[in-house]
Amino acid sequence: MRSLDEAVDWFSSLDEGGQDSVLREIVLYLIQVHVNAQDGRDGLTSSGVKATMTPAVLIVREPILEQVGKIASLPPNEHLKAFRVLLSTFAVADTRRRETECRGTCSHAWHNLS
Repeated sequence: MRSLDEAVDWFSSLDEGGQDSVLREIVLYLIQVHVNAQDGRDGLTSSGVKATMTPAVLIVREPILEQVGKIASLPPNEHLKAFRVLLSTFAVADTRRRETECRGTCSHAWHNLS
């Protein structure tokens, strides 16, 4: 497992198209993991993004799936903050799902991302 800072370094090395693809892939994983609004709030806390930044404002609103789509569609100058918020939210949602539904008995690919 990588730290958020390592993930940010990797993401920053991608070109604009690569970053866009990664953001959209994270949204797909968020859909699969059944992200909820509380996951968004908790993810924001660990993302390091100020609460007044656009991705932060969006992630705490509902409906959450609509908001994560908006975050992934933000302009390139917002990509790094969007990545931090979406990835942190995914980490929270994935942990919740592992503890409440999967409990080591599933083979969901998103539990083993690296």
